[in-house]
Amino acid sequence: MSERLEDIAARMLTPGKGILAADESTGTIKKRLDSVGVDSTADTRRDYREMLFSAEEAMQTYISGVILYDETIRQQARDGTPLVDLIARAGAVPGIKVDKGAKPLAGFPEEKITEGLDGLRERLEEYHGLGARFAKWRAVISISDGLPSWGAVKQNAQALARYAALCQEAGIVPIVEPEVLMDGTPGDHTIDRCYDVSEWVLKTVFQELYDARVVLEGMVLKPNMVIDGQKLRKASREEVAEKTVRCLKATVPASVPGIAFLSGGQSDEEATAHLSIMNAGHDLPWALTFSYGRALQAPALKAWSGRDENVAAGQRAFAHRARMNALAARGEWNADLEKAA
Repeated sequence: MSERLEDIAARMLTPGKGILAADESTGTIKKRLDSVGVDSTADTRRDYREMLFSAEEAMQTYISGVILYDETIRQQARDGTPLVDLIARAGAVPGIKVDKGAKPLAGFPEEKITEGLDGLRERLEEYHGLGARFAKWRAVISISDGLPSWGAVKQNAQALARYAALCQEAGIVPIVEPEVLMDGTPGDHTIDRCYDVSEWVLKTVFQELYDARVVLEGMVLKPNMVIDGQKLRKASREEVAEKTVRCLKATVPASVPGIAFLSGGQSDEEATAHLSIMNAGHDLPWALTFSYGRALQAPALKAWSGRDENVAAGQRAFAHRARMNALAARGEWNADLEKAA
């Protein structure tokens, strides 16, 4: 008997754990590897991710799921073990990024639409056979004086809903990721402007999910936090947490089992602090956790720097960042814990 969507989602939302986003495209991971002087090849990309997935303390104690890229879900560790098996052995759920990226939206200058619906049913069937039990699709929404437009919000919400319905048909839990960008152009919007746009986007997304007959109990939401633009960061951590929770309570049905935030350009510590304040100070109908990429990986990547002799150091850095965020998922993080590392 296949596992119920609700049970997979519950595993992804195990209390005190979160999701590692290791689904960087080949172009993005090249930039990350370039930053530490490592050539991006299939082997170096494999070695880097194997270093993360074989970090026993981090994976077994703090990570509930891992989002993979198409190349990665097909790769094997140096000893021939499929990388997806390393993840499953650690008790985490393997997942897969299935969108084809955000492309210019015809007729809507400066706005984008995420592509990848063509052939998705067949791809999901293949990914399920490769071990994936959840998927991710990211839509990006830009803020400026005249953006976003209703057309861009509506079309991205419809695509997210079509993707989510196809995932559930395939026995795969959809992570629904509508990201209102904090670091887009011009990136100087206020936190109140972010609140208004985030509320609008989430209400539209959930209407489309309802219309597409998506089972809300079998999905996970991956939203941005309500935060001012990267070029105009003024809001306190407490204000970010309060307005994010208020926005979510106004838009997200209680039947959604959990929310796993993206970091969206925040610093490592900032993303952790905001999550912890939300969990510590608010009564919430859903689990709140993390689904971070760079905010979990950056210290590990720097410590590893492509050298076999640095694998243990990279794993320690990854475990520390994962532990800080796991504490935040329980509302138990504080800045002194960072200093004690």
